[in-house]
Amino acid sequence: MTPAITTLKRSSVQHRVHEYHHDPAAESWGLEAAEKLGVVQDQVFKTLVAETENQKLVVAIIPVNRKLNLKQLAKAAGCKRAAMAQPAAVERSSGYVLGGVSPLGQKKKLNTFLDASALQFATIFVSAGRRGLEIELSPQDLMTLTQADVVELQAE
Repeated sequence: MTPAITTLKRSSVQHRVHEYHHDPAAESWGLEAAEKLGVVQDQVFKTLVAETENQKLVVAIIPVNRKLNLKQLAKAAGCKRAAMAQPAAVERSSGYVLGGVSPLGQKKKLNTFLDASALQFATIFVSAGRRGLEIELSPQDLMTLTQADVVELQAE
């Protein structure tokens, strides 16, 4: 049981937990999840943590096969610049290890932004809090649970 799954069990949100054998040699944890779950890469989302110019951490949730547009994230967060947060800061803030960071059940509540592409799917997949474990839920339920704003976050 991870904090993400505990968060979902406490809510009335419909979800499914999917487990697969994680290969430690996989080059991309997100792409591995899409392949092993048999779903399109655009439907599997990764959770990234960035630091804004005023040293605040924010969460961006984007498809695993896309790159984050840091300028768009900064704009959504109401600042001029953002950069990827240091791994130690991510782990300290979220309570998860890299490759298993879930947008749900994080230790610290951070402003969260969900890429608008999520809304084209009835359900999306996000990390359940460890490598090899994914949660399937509706993007609307993810938005509600994380209080996420929906914005365009993908790099060109």
